[in-house]
Amino acid sequence: MYEIIFNFAKIFTMKRTLLILSLFASIIASAQQRLVYQSYMLGSDSGDTTFREVLRYKTQLKIHDIQEFEGTLIQGLSKDFTYVDYSTDSAYFQMNYDDGESYFYSYPLKTNDVEFEEKGEEKILGYNCKKYKTSINSNTIEVWMTESLGFDASPVTSRGYLKGVMVRQAINGNRIMDLKSIKKDKKDKMDKKDKRGIIPEGLGIRKTGKELNQINKDKLIVRTKIFDDEQIHFAKIDKFRGEIPFDTVLHYSWGTIILKRVNLPVLPDHYQLFVELHQRSNGDAYDRTGSVFVIPTDRQLSLSNALIDSIEVIPYQLDKNGKKYQGIRLEDDYMPVVELVRFFTPFGVNHFNDRVNIDGLEWENEAYYKMEVSELSDRLSGDVLIGAFIGNYDGGGHKVSLDLVAYPQDYDGDVSKNNRWSLPLFNTCNVMEMSGQNYGRLFQTDSLTVEFDIPEGVENLKLRYITTGHGGWGGGDEFNPKENTIIIDGEKVFKYTPWRCDCATYRELNPVSGNFWNGVSSSDLSRSGWCPGTATNPVYFDLSDLKPGHHTITVAIPQGADEGGSFSHWMVSGILIGNQ
Repeated sequence: MYEIIFNFAKIFTMKRTLLILSLFASIIASAQQRLVYQSYMLGSDSGDTTFREVLRYKTQLKIHDIQEFEGTLIQGLSKDFTYVDYSTDSAYFQMNYDDGESYFYSYPLKTNDVEFEEKGEEKILGYNCKKYKTSINSNTIEVWMTESLGFDASPVTSRGYLKGVMVRQAINGNRIMDLKSIKKDKKDKMDKKDKRGIIPEGLGIRKTGKELNQINKDKLIVRTKIFDDEQIHFAKIDKFRGEIPFDTVLHYSWGTIILKRVNLPVLPDHYQLFVELHQRSNGDAYDRTGSVFVIPTDRQLSLSNALIDSIEVIPYQLDKNGKKYQGIRLEDDYMPVVELVRFFTPFGVNHFNDRVNIDGLEWENEAYYKMEVSELSDRLSGDVLIGAFIGNYDGGGHKVSLDLVAYPQDYDGDVSKNNRWSLPLFNTCNVMEMSGQNYGRLFQTDSLTVEFDIPEGVENLKLRYITTGHGGWGGGDEFNPKENTIIIDGEKVFKYTPWRCDCATYRELNPVSGNFWNGVSSSDLSRSGWCPGTATNPVYFDLSDLKPGHHTITVAIPQGADEGGSFSHWMVSGILIGNQ
């Protein structure tokens, strides 16, 4: 009798325990929890970890990364949330911006092409888990899920649905995401009247995932339009002689220079800064020298004085033949232009595309040049005079569009860390050619020597050097390699021979390039550091051992002799860059 009573009591106790556990699980499942996940690399001693939070209420989740960032954030960052509703097989990714704009896209959660293979059970972080495994793009992904908590929750939604709560994820065995904590949330209680629960009624403007990705990039990228389809041509244009206004395109030197004064944002030094240039012929059929440049205003005189007044107001150098070379080097009261990009127009792209038909060739509609100029960012912030030049004598000339584009590499928006430093030393690219500025012919009889001072505290010093040789006949320097020698304080320290042998790659940009009897086009020919339709890359010479104080730099080139009415010349520009 006592045994029957004991067994009955035992059964009753077990049922009550199961009931209590069931009630407890039900309470847990219906409560609002906050789950925190930590991501880290196995074997890394950097201590670099990230955290992701999952706020869960009934069948809904709100997921976002926890960013513990002290200080100023860069502009254009969005606050991103992912919402999940298991009851409707729906997921929503939302981006929110400081200007009040919100965008989202939705996708089904459970309908997914990723197939997980169940790999048994393991105990992970104190939880009894089922292990799943799959492979995506050659990456092995392992996931451990527990069903002991009585609800579903995962910080990762892009791979579909696995029942339970994710306890661990491992990608390729070393990128780990662990469940670090799970607590009842007291701060964000749901309003019983809100039928959507944790998912807000207004998610913003619906977009596709591709559109959302583009919006995100557009918000983060700092793009400044400088010139928009402006004409550079040879024409009689009245000079603007007053103080140069902001945001107005002005034409100088018979229309072959366009200039604009802009106020550029001051950005953190981690931004990568690019010049984007689009060019097409508007009537000129030939390959022409072009340059995108900044006019510095650090000293009493600059190229702006020559543009407004006369080429004669800026300092000049005389060669042994008595020829003048105006504004080509650093002086006590003058600073040469800072060349951002040296480019060369192709033969007649766009305007002459219907002039010549060649089997197998489809002409491009424009030439496109993009070059990083991050090392010159100190010259591209605040009040800046930026110009573009194409040497030509054609009434139609060329059309160009120019943007400055900055891409962040970090979230830190602190601009006080900017420490870039630069000093323009010389530039023989005669952007005022049509106003009498001479070609760089001095190397035939002379070298180019500049005196300069390095202030205390300048580090990582380099010379940014652009060089191209010209003289467009068989014996000219355009078609014959010539060694450039850089001499510092009387000592030869660098030798460099500019040469491009890939010019034939750009044939589709050159519809009216001359075609020779042997099938070669004139635009195919190798040249001294340039090709029609390309920009010339700078080369960088390490000067980190150069001490603060007074120095000299000399550029020597064995320029070829004149032939009849033809002559060779060299366009070289040099800028010291570093950190201070």
